[in-house]
Amino acid sequence: MAILLLGFMGAGKTTVASYLQEHYEQFLDMDMIIEEKIGMSITEFFSKEGEAAFRVIESETLEELLQTPGEVIISTGGGVVISEKNRELLRSNRKHNVLLAASFEVLYDRIANDKIFQRPLFLNNSKEDFHGIYERRMMLYEGLSDLIINTDNRSPEEVARIIRCV
Repeated sequence: MAILLLGFMGAGKTTVASYLQEHYEQFLDMDMIIEEKIGMSITEFFSKEGEAAFRVIESETLEELLQTPGEVIISTGGGVVISEKNRELLRSNRKHNVLLAASFEVLYDRIANDKIFQRPLFLNNSKEDFHGIYERRMMLYEGLSDLIINTDNRSPEEVARIIRCV
């Protein structure tokens, strides 16, 4: 069984998963696994190969991770819901998809202040365009999620406790 953490960039998927990993056999971070596969950062890959090429690798990786035996926690990338193939894969994991949701302003501030991860969609879009991306993705996340947890005013430890209790 795989618990998938879904959500927009900056929602806390990887951070929350790190607090859950002691309760699962494995913690799998899709973005890190993809970066290992492609031998470069996702940002570099986006600029060299484009988003379409990235989405193909993302779908292959999601499909592989969902076949991992045992109890695993998977932190997905923020754009995993864009591809119809990925949405089908996520539907096959129903009852185990957790959406970490946050308001746009909170996410925008988190991403703007993140010195470690430079996200191409954030860097290459105006705030208004970025808000449109957020709105479109939130509709998709919500339709694929079985549990929605707002992370605006919760610590990662608190969010992890909520997930463990369900």
